[in-house]
Amino acid sequence: MEAFLVSTGIVALAEMGDKTQLLSLVLAARFRKPWPIVLGILVATLANHGLASAVGSWLTTVMGPNVLRWVLGASFIAMAVWVLVPDKLDDDKANNAPRMGVFLTTTVAFFLAEMGDKTQIATVMLAAQYKAWFAVVAGTTLGMMLANAPVVWLGEAITRRVPLRLVHQVSAGIFAVLGVIALTGWGS
Repeated sequence: MEAFLVSTGIVALAEMGDKTQLLSLVLAARFRKPWPIVLGILVATLANHGLASAVGSWLTTVMGPNVLRWVLGASFIAMAVWVLVPDKLDDDKANNAPRMGVFLTTTVAFFLAEMGDKTQIATVMLAAQYKAWFAVVAGTTLGMMLANAPVVWLGEAITRRVPLRLVHQVSAGIFAVLGVIALTGWGS
């Protein structure tokens, strides 16, 4: 349960102001069809985070516990720094959506936008730390949906009211604490 709850919270916070959240806003404004957009986000996130979690689980089989502890600790601290850098959406990519329908356009755009993204890398690290593939994928997917679905339905009004800088700082703090916990081996 801890893996699920931590994964949900970290990804929901890390996703605030992220390029995929901005992509949600662009898709909602462009297509004005929230259900296919939200379903596309769900499918893309399940696929992307499922693969990322599998990589994280695999890492635990090829790295010894000490090496894994240092890699995870350093990675979480690096994520803390990375979260403080706000994302910007490349307008050209958003405006050249292929003619494959709202659902498929959203699914492909989201899957590609998540490649190498903070939340994908966080999913790899969480799966390696907790060794709980299903709980991590379920948690990170829920976190992604909590951050993106409201943006699709409520659009720009919600992004104007959320203090993104504070959300980024809280998220960075959580990643930093997880990094220190991993490095010190506290709780294991």
